Amino acid sequence: MQTIYDAKILIVDDNQDLLNLVTTALRSTGYNQLTACTGCAAAQAAFAANRPDLMILDINLPDGDGFTLFRTLHSMADIPALFLSARDADADRLFGLGLGADDYLTKPFLTQELLLRIQRILQRCYRGELWRTAAKTLQLGQRTVYLADALVRLPDGTAQPLTATERALLQKLAENRGHIVTYDAVCEAVWGADYYGYENSLNVHIRHLREKLEPNPSKPQYLLTVRGIGYKLAEENAQ
Repeated sequence: MQTIYDAKILIVDDNQDLLNLVTTALRSTGYNQLTACTGCAAAQAAFAANRPDLMILDINLPDGDGFTLFRTLHSMADIPALFLSARDADADRLFGLGLGADDYLTKPFLTQELLLRIQRILQRCYRGELWRTAAKTLQLGQRTVYLADALVRLPDGTAQPLTATERALLQKLAENRGHIVTYDAVCEAVWGADYYGYENSLNVHIRHLREKLEPNPSKPQYLLTVRGIGYKLAEENAQ
């Protein structure tokens, strides 16, 4: 992906008129790799055939629901996702974000707002130039993290990929290694200034990141929680 406009975007909604509206708006903005589906089965087939860079998912679908669809697709690959739903209750929004989604927009919405949110997600998750200028590696015990390549080299020589969100989290902590980074600062670095409601999503991503970085994720040595304040990446000589 050279620019965000090269992103492959999967759009799933049971309303064909809304699908047409969203795809037309995206194409007019410059996005040209779009796949539109009206149900879960079609979305799963499209995802398997051509893995997207971003998913836009409705909640109410004729053959299932967007939350279950997200779980299914997320188990295949951790792709950024935006829920687009008529459900405007705080519980639904927080539940969707708690699953690990990147954003949640309720209907009806302004087309320009949707485009701005899509732009923000893609810019945040695929900052190629930023990562090329960032620190190249982190040593965490017997694990080596290659931030530029979003990979963790394990002691047995195999590599574990980092998701875009995990890489952004780790980059923020690496920039402040040995010092506490507050919850607010972590959320803002990953999700921008308007990060309210992402706390549950942060916990999910931290847990997944520990599974890749720690010998024993239940007793972290490197990605440390400072209760009530935030997180800290242990000093280089930590064992």
